[in-house]
Amino acid sequence: MPHTLLVISGPRAIVLFATLLVLATAAAFGLSRLYATPRTLDLTPPPEYVAAPVPVTADLPAATPVSGQLVDQDWLERTARRTGIPQPALRAYADAQISRVGGCDLGWTTLAGIGWVESHHGTIDGRSLTVDGRSEPPIIGVALDGVGPVAAIRSTPESAQWHGDPTWEHAVGPMQFLRSSWEPWAADGDGDGVMDPHDLDDAAATAARYLCASGHDLDSGSTWASAIHSYNHAQEYVDAVHAAATAYAQRAAR
Repeated sequence: MPHTLLVISGPRAIVLFATLLVLATAAAFGLSRLYATPRTLDLTPPPEYVAAPVPVTADLPAATPVSGQLVDQDWLERTARRTGIPQPALRAYADAQISRVGGCDLGWTTLAGIGWVESHHGTIDGRSLTVDGRSEPPIIGVALDGVGPVAAIRSTPESAQWHGDPTWEHAVGPMQFLRSSWEPWAADGDGDGVMDPHDLDDAAATAARYLCASGHDLDSGSTWASAIHSYNHAQEYVDAVHAAATAYAQRAAR
């Protein structure tokens, strides 16, 4: 029995081709997700992103220069009032820029944007930020147990010493570092001889080193966005940090 050749032409052929193309694309995407390399870094930003930080209307507590401070105190007090950033946090961000601890051009507003999104500069959930840049009580992120939007990352005996969970990893401190991402880049931002992720001076300096790891200055849109994306692998995170950093730059320039 001879074979019958089915010929489809015209609009039906176009529809069929488009349908097959969609199915092939979906299959390829599914395979790429299935066999993609697991993420090893999830710094667990707050569950809800904000368009920009809300300015603080109350008077911010005064602060005197601390040992080793690099930024000018008058600028610090004036900019803290304009931006609503607590002075200890602003000092940490500005000193990290001035010291060039990261080895690249990195603006304090970028670190401030990250600090806002991660922990509201160490004041999230009603915490207070001490003069030396520590949150009271300390910030321990959610368990990275694979439930919901977070990755599943097992803790190690070393990281469990940070957060007390022998099973699941947690990010800690105002800049929300995992121990695995802290140790390669840890910096002593305030020169006290200790590198502590709960100390915002150290955490900001370490974040600067992490962001500058590519060796490129963060003075263009592409390199900046790539660095922020490496800090947290979500476009919403990049957008939120950009919005906060832009808002701070505008307020500081007033």
